Amino acid sequence: MTGTRDWATDFDHADPAYNANAHAIWADLRGRCPVAHSSAYGGTWLPVRHDDVRAIAYDTDHFSSEGVVVSTTKAEGTAPYGGAPPITADPPAHHDARRILLPAFAPKVVAALEPGVRALCRGLLDRMGDASVVDGAVDYAQHIPPHVIAGMLGFPQADAERFRGFVHDVLEGIDRTPEDREAAFLHLDAYLRDQIDEHLARPREDLTSQLLATEVDGVPVSRQQVHGTILLLLIAGIDTTWSGIGSALWHLAAHPADLARLVAEPALIDRAIEELLRAYAPVTMARIVKQEAVVGGCTMKPRDWVLLPFPAANRDPAAFERADEVILDRAENRHAAFGLGIHRCVGSNLARLEMKVAVQEFVARFPEFVLADPSAVTWSVGQVRGPRRLPIRIARRA
Repeated sequence: MTGTRDWATDFDHADPAYNANAHAIWADLRGRCPVAHSSAYGGTWLPVRHDDVRAIAYDTDHFSSEGVVVSTTKAEGTAPYGGAPPITADPPAHHDARRILLPAFAPKVVAALEPGVRALCRGLLDRMGDASVVDGAVDYAQHIPPHVIAGMLGFPQADAERFRGFVHDVLEGIDRTPEDREAAFLHLDAYLRDQIDEHLARPREDLTSQLLATEVDGVPVSRQQVHGTILLLLIAGIDTTWSGIGSALWHLAAHPADLARLVAEPALIDRAIEELLRAYAPVTMARIVKQEAVVGGCTMKPRDWVLLPFPAANRDPAAFERADEVILDRAENRHAAFGLGIHRCVGSNLARLEMKVAVQEFVARFPEFVLADPSAVTWSVGQVRGPRRLPIRIARRA
């Protein structure tokens, strides 16, 4: 199932077998080695118990957020805000970096986006025509967040497809050489510089212009900070959400009883989305050890990487009853899909909206569907887990 690799001592999240078998790997580690370690990327720890993940997420004294993507390059000298604030900022800088984003993701602001998101989803479904097999990831899920984020930022909608490449370079090209990663970042940085220049020359009613005009305690937010914040929205706001949508469709295609229930009980959608988020949480964040710490009996040294697999925490039987089962009407569901601690996802309202609408519209259009070929499903590599190829067979009614 997982090859010959011993995930307790030799894990590598760039190995395609990792995300493809993640739930089994975490369950195995939880039983015999709840804090795994690998020499990869200069030394990386992987706790899989809810309590350990939670403890690290809340401990900003021993663990820094300066680096949140484990790769062949390690952030250094980018304090106080890091390269993608607020997620790369430690206290006290984190507070102000997060505060400037809150108005854009307030519940009422996000709710106003629903008609546009719904029209986008319906348009994507229309494009599928009467095909008997569609790709739930490539043809559907992967189009939704790029267009939504492009609209919020005031970037050309025609550029939405370019964002796939940016996401891949940053989040999946983690085992490339530092030189290759630097080249990819330069390409993304150039794009963002051009967009910021355009907005400075011609301000408009969008989030980019809003950020460029923001002041904190009477001091304008620096262009560098705005650049990093937009980088965060462009990368984290896209892959995480399309992975969540894709995983939800994968589950429904693989579990016809749950699909049938959702079709029969449409009012169940809110609880169902929360449960699918818990069971298939897409995001694993990272920290860099800044002061020696002991977690689960393991001594973590300064500058070690630590992965925080929130999806593994959500599957811990010590934290959730019947943790490995998807219970669409689960009543109590304090999951960690959006993170824990000060970096809990600022865009969670938007992610929930996109995921809810995307699933609602797909199920309304196609009330019966299954995996066309389970072996043809492919999963991402790296810290965001979701299907990259998802062939779905649609049951067409006469």
